[in-house]
Amino acid sequence: MKKNDYFCSCVLTLQVMKHYLIIPLLTGLLLGFAGCKKAPQSNDIITKKPVVKAQPSVLSLSKYSIPRKVNWLGAEYTVTVSRYPDATLPKTEDESGRKYYDNRINLKITRSDGTEFFNRTFTKADFSQFTDNAYGRKGALLGIVFDHASGNELCFGASVGSPDTMSDEYIPLILTVSNVGAVSIKADTQLDTGSDEDSEEADD
Repeated sequence: MKKNDYFCSCVLTLQVMKHYLIIPLLTGLLLGFAGCKKAPQSNDIITKKPVVKAQPSVLSLSKYSIPRKVNWLGAEYTVTVSRYPDATLPKTEDESGRKYYDNRINLKITRSDGTEFFNRTFTKADFSQFTDNAYGRKGALLGIVFDHASGNELCFGASVGSPDTMSDEYIPLILTVSNVGAVSIKADTQLDTGSDEDSEEADD
């Protein structure tokens, strides 16, 4: 082979090698630049939308059942008062017009041996003689609570009024159960609640 031919062959080989080396080098540089490119940033803050619970169309007071030991006429009794809302009763409302279910309240008195002396469930209708005013007619039977034993009677406080737990609009009543199971209801005149009801007694 002549010297000039050999030289030309070497130059041609170098040019071919240069061509094949430049392509992967450029590809690597392009990939490098692409990897270094910052992802677009957003100033938006992603938060979860709070879930708002729908307010029930008719509210209700909490139910409860409270037993209490009572010494009466030389013996021990258990007085249990249970309150629960009843959707079958006429609806009541507070001063803002919000609707509530009225309550039934069960009063049960048992002897120490477990036998039942008294068991009756009350509604607002049982106190209607003393609740003929605005928050008496629209209000709910709020509660019955044991007060004290007096002679042959067990005395309880009862109330009818606004079902709003923050309200102080109610009618105080006195309910007694005698030793033969007779029930008597009268207005509690010792509390000033703005009620114009008299203290006439309603006997069963």
